Amino acid sequence: MSNSDSFIEEVTEEVRRDRLFAVMRRFGWIAVLAVLLIVGGAAYNEWRKAQERQIAEALGDNLLAALEAGSGAERAQELSQINAPTPGSQTVADLLAAGEAMADDPGDAVERLLKIADRSDIDMVYRQIATLKAVMIPDGGLSAEDRRGRLDGLALGGGVVRLMAEEQLAFLDIETGNIEAAIERLQQVSADAEATPGLRRRSTQVIVALGGELIVPQLGQ
Repeated sequence: MSNSDSFIEEVTEEVRRDRLFAVMRRFGWIAVLAVLLIVGGAAYNEWRKAQERQIAEALGDNLLAALEAGSGAERAQELSQINAPTPGSQTVADLLAAGEAMADDPGDAVERLLKIADRSDIDMVYRQIATLKAVMIPDGGLSAEDRRGRLDGLALGGGVVRLMAEEQLAFLDIETGNIEAAIERLQQVSADAEATPGLRRRSTQVIVALGGELIVPQLGQ
């Protein structure tokens, strides 16, 4: 390689280096800012996770402390005073409170459950559970018509909740003396493909107790 070629390469390398330094001086702050954002974002995520974990642990401690109170009424009162951080966790506390109030004051338990069932800011599954529990409480103060109206809405839905509502409607038919309607409804429940083994077993037992006939699904249907 000639001296001229070597000199040209050295000059070219210096020009490239000068250009690189110039670009870094002009736009280097962007790279620094990007690094700071990445590090800051990771730190914030860890802080947020730690906060959520701390809140969840505090809620769990409060629930356990409330459930260790003396009587069911006292436990219900303690649970009612818990201020949960989210609508879902608050609903869990309210459901527990209703369960604790059930033995001493069924009417109070039903009232608590219906408040949950009528809320619009929580997941539908909580509302469905509350409705089912409310209509199943003996001496809760709900008339047969009130219970049937609540259950009819659930029976129009899908999945296991629909079948559990149908089961409770059959029990209402029995309560009001409509045995044939109860048997027919339970036959449909027991033959439904979505029925759980426990639900199907209960339905068939009641059908037999009422003197009805079991429907055996045909193969291939």
